[in-house]
Amino acid sequence: MIGLHHYLAVSTALFAISVAGIILNRKNVITLLMCIELLLLAVNTNFIAFSQHLGDAAGQIFVFFILTVAAAEAAIGLAILVVLFRNRRTIDVEDLDELKG
Repeated sequence: MIGLHHYLAVSTALFAISVAGIILNRKNVITLLMCIELLLLAVNTNFIAFSQHLGDAAGQIFVFFILTVAAAEAAIGLAILVVLFRNRRTIDVEDLDELKG
C-alpha cells in the first residue's frame, strides 16, 4: 500500500532535483523554466497527497489553479524567449543583460 510518506518522498526528490537544476545551471533559460515547472509539480504532488490523506478536496482544487498559472507562465516565458532569441541570437542568461539598471 502506498502511503503518504511515499508521496512525500517523491515530492522531496522532485523538489531537490529542481532546486539543484536552478542552482547548478544558471546559463540556459529553457532549463531554468523547466526546473521551475518541476518545482511546481513537486508542490502539486504535496497538495494532492495531503488532500487525499485528509479526505478534503480543497488541495486538489488548488492544484488546478496552480496548473493554470504554470501554463500561463510557460506560454509567456517561451514567448519572451522567442523574442529574445530573434533579437540577440542567444538565450544565454549571462548575455541577456538588457534589463539591468
